[in-house]
Amino acid sequence: MTTTETQSETGSSASLGLTGIQHVGLTVRDVEASAEWYQRVLGLQRQFEEPHHHSDQGGYAVVLGMPDMSLNVGLDHHPANDGRGFDPTRTGLDHVCFQVAGVDALDEWARQLDRHGVTNSGVYPMEGTPFFLLTFDDPDGIQLELIAFGG
Repeated sequence: MTTTETQSETGSSASLGLTGIQHVGLTVRDVEASAEWYQRVLGLQRQFEEPHHHSDQGGYAVVLGMPDMSLNVGLDHHPANDGRGFDPTRTGLDHVCFQVAGVDALDEWARQLDRHGVTNSGVYPMEGTPFFLLTFDDPDGIQLELIAFGG
């Protein structure tokens, strides 16, 4: 089978049309405590709760996000979770990065995090790029980033 035949059967990546990341699912130790934190600190709204549809008996997710559902974070409960904290050096998730409108927005986010007692990096330039970053951790130690184009 040629590349052209394969693409016509499965579609090329351009024609399949990935348009962005709709949500990310994060396994947390205490779903309700994390949901409260994501709502209070990041301003996300509780959208719905859903059971896991794989072999995880009793697992579920609380989905938080923007009112228009353009960006969502699922906070996942897994009964088999042994309660160990997040480790970005294990295979899987390293961090989650959200884009904001600009550097002024990053400055406001830094103030917001400070108001909520969330330790953060402060706004800093990402060396060799036109980006500025602000990093911090959620209650489970999952690193979150906010990024903006400089200017």
